[in-house]
Amino acid sequence: MSVSGGVGASFDPDRIAGLRGNASAGTGTRAGGSWIRAAVGILGFVGALYVIEGVDTVLSHDLPPGAAGELDAAGIEPREVSGLDGILWAPLLHGGWDHLLANTLPLLVLGFLVLLSGIGRGIAATAIIWVIAGVGTWLTGATGSVHVGASSIVFGWLTYLICRGWFARNVGQIVVGLVILVLYGSMLWGVLPSDPRISWQGHLFGAVGGVLAGWVLSSDERRRRRGASVGRAVPTR
Repeated sequence: MSVSGGVGASFDPDRIAGLRGNASAGTGTRAGGSWIRAAVGILGFVGALYVIEGVDTVLSHDLPPGAAGELDAAGIEPREVSGLDGILWAPLLHGGWDHLLANTLPLLVLGFLVLLSGIGRGIAATAIIWVIAGVGTWLTGATGSVHVGASSIVFGWLTYLICRGWFARNVGQIVVGLVILVLYGSMLWGVLPSDPRISWQGHLFGAVGGVLAGWVLSSDERRRRRGASVGRAVPTR
């Protein structure tokens, strides 16, 4: 999969959202609105995951203990054409309530921080992570396996939050990234093969997708820095 040059400034999600906003609104009001929108967005997403798992539980009530749920068959089946649509569905499915519960706290924390920088930008980052993680898992996962779970998104959000500030040279985002690295950095060991029941491929390519999202969505800041650099007078002796 290839990604072309970058996102133009006119297509930056935050820039578009800003143009649509009320220019007379105070800074405090905008900040408070961002917090509310981010909280509602991530709570809605995680809530949907619980609804989906509840439906799966009801549909699978007559299956033996430990068996995969009825909906889990819609996950990613590596290198199977019929499993390609799992790229879309896999992050919404979980192999049981314990699997979903393990993902819930990092989803809430990291997802809130991703959306806090702008709903449009957060959705764009998530879409990049979603596709990269899914395609990478489909290409490299074990034959005969089925991959489900939002942990690929968690790993993508983690690396996105860590690297975006460095790409954009934004001090505030760099500080947030360092805090996230301290709190959740140990999770990155999950990109290495370990338990065969764990989709380390999803973790790995989710993390790759997060770095790519950070790079793509900081392209406007990089262009502004280059323009400012070109516009500076060169001192002469």
